[in-house]
Amino acid sequence: MKVKTDPRHIARQLCLQSLFAWSLLSNDPQEIVKQVIDETQPQKWDNELFQKILKDVIENLDRIDKLIEISAPEWPLDQVSKIDLTILRIASAELAYNLQVPPKVAIDEAIELAKEFGSESSAKFVNGVLGTIVKNLNRQTT
Repeated sequence: MKVKTDPRHIARQLCLQSLFAWSLLSNDPQEIVKQVIDETQPQKWDNELFQKILKDVIENLDRIDKLIEISAPEWPLDQVSKIDLTILRIASAELAYNLQVPPKVAIDEAIELAKEFGSESSAKFVNGVLGTIVKNLNRQTT
């Protein structure tokens, strides 16, 4: 059973908060990260995972967004809620750039974030898109 105080889950929550704020404010990401951490005063988190996800999303944003667009063609990115898009970006970064994280874990964590922070339909939407992303990534590597 997953625990909400798991350091890796908290790292993903902090990434979600930081990247969501960044998507709205377009400020310096490091400034936003500092502010999020200062304001939330989180419990112990996995800082290595936190930094890896942030770096991967920020440095590969265009590629990640393209992956999402290809996997959900009926949902233009500007029509996806900002919170769902941010969750998809985090999970997509983990699926594409962090091979130490099993796909099932990345998807499960994204679904948990969608349940915590998204709308009633977010978890189902995120699950469907990420399932397609996994299939698309597997096709690219085989």
